[in-house]
Order: sequence, then C-alpha cells, then structure tokens
Amino acid sequence: MKKFLIVSSVIGLIAGLTIATVSAAPINTAEERGYISVDASANTEIAPDVAEINIAVKTYDNKSLEKASQENKEISDKVYNAIKEMINKENGDYVKTANYSAVPIYSYNSSKKNFEKYEVSNNIIVHTKNVNKVGNIIDKAISLGATNVNSLNFSISNYENQCNDLLAIAAKKAKTRAEVLAKASSTYITGVKSINNSCSASNNQRVQYRLMAKNMMTDSASGTAAPEATPIQSGVIKIYANINASYFVK
Repeated sequence: MKKFLIVSSVIGLIAGLTIATVSAAPINTAEERGYISVDASANTEIAPDVAEINIAVKTYDNKSLEKASQENKEISDKVYNAIKEMINKENGDYVKTANYSAVPIYSYNSSKKNFEKYEVSNNIIVHTKNVNKVGNIIDKAISLGATNVNSLNFSISNYENQCNDLLAIAAKKAKTRAEVLAKASSTYITGVKSINNSCSASNNQRVQYRLMAKNMMTDSASGTAAPEATPIQSGVIKIYANINASYFVK
C-alpha cells in the first residue's frame, strides 16, 4: 500500500511539473505593424570632365616577329612621347599600356593551318581631364602611326558626390510622398521599415572620326590640308538615383 502511494505521488509530481512547463510557454502578443511603401527618383545632367581613350598600334611582318616588334616599338615610343606632351600630369592625367601582344597569325583552309604573318599589338590608354584635347590627341596618335582607336569613354570625376546628393533628394521625396499617403489614410508615420537605393549613369556621347574627309580638306591659299581636329562631341552624363522606402504607420 505504501509503495502504491509513493508511486502515485511521483506520478502526480511529474504531471504537475509538465503542466507548469506548458503553462509557462511564452505567448507572442506583439501586434503586426502596418507600413507604407513608396518609390521616388531624382536625376541630373552633367558635362563630363574626364576622357579615356584606348589607342592601338599594330604592326605586321611576313617573316620576322622581331622586325614587327621593332617597328611597333618605334611607333609606340613616338605616340607615348607626343601624348605625354599634350596632357597635364599634375591634374591627374596619365598614359599607360593596357595590353601588349606578339603573335603569329594563321589562316585555315579546311583542316590545313597556314601561317600568314606576325602581328604585334600595343594598346595605349590615355586618361585626361582636358576633354577639349581629345580630338587633337587622336589625330596626333594616328599621324604618328597608331592604327586603331578602340574606344573612347567620358565620365565625371565627382560621380560619388553627385550620386549621394541625388539620393538625398530622392529620399526626401519618398518621405514626403509617404506622409501624404499616411495622412490620406488617417494614419501617421512612426519609423522606417526599410530603404533600398540605387544610382546609375548613362552617357549619350557621340564620337565622330572623319579622318578621310578631314584629309581631303585643303587650304585654298597653300594647297595643304587644313589643320582641323577630329570632331568629338562628349555630350552629357545623366545620373539617376532611385529610392524604394517603407515606413511604419499607426
């Protein structure tokens, strides 16, 4: 009989502990907060103040890679030296080699591989803040033997500052828009739930290179080619800032 009472007491104690544990479990009583999401944007147009030109010097020789390399070196040295005189290093301008290659060129006829020539290529990057001299730089490089203008890109030096200013404007627009919506809904903003942002730029630049047409123009008095720089239009840089924001309301 005593054993039965002891066992019953233990079972009752365990049951009590179990009940106590279950009743002590936390209950989520937090209310779900309402919010308003809005989009806003800002943009501006700025004249570019930085230009980067990719100029290539390519030379060939049917028999000797050394001859092709030597010719390329002579032309490249002339181009480097001339451009260095046209830029302002104190203003952050520079000239550098982007890529150099010396390879044999083959043609393929069915399954047969035929050697044609050796090609040496030196890609020169010109970075300058004097965008007005871009046409003159291209002309000079071509006149000294450069064979390609691979690319020309314009940009602005204070892009980050411009982007941050536009994001601030867009953020203010977003908050104002959210406050208007909240008021119309008989609520008011109590805080920020989330803010997502992005900033991008595009350039509508138009690059014109009319080497043949320019060389055909002559000065009526001397009969020589008229000194006219390659026409380059840098256009404007358009910067776009976008904000997607959510605000808690009550």
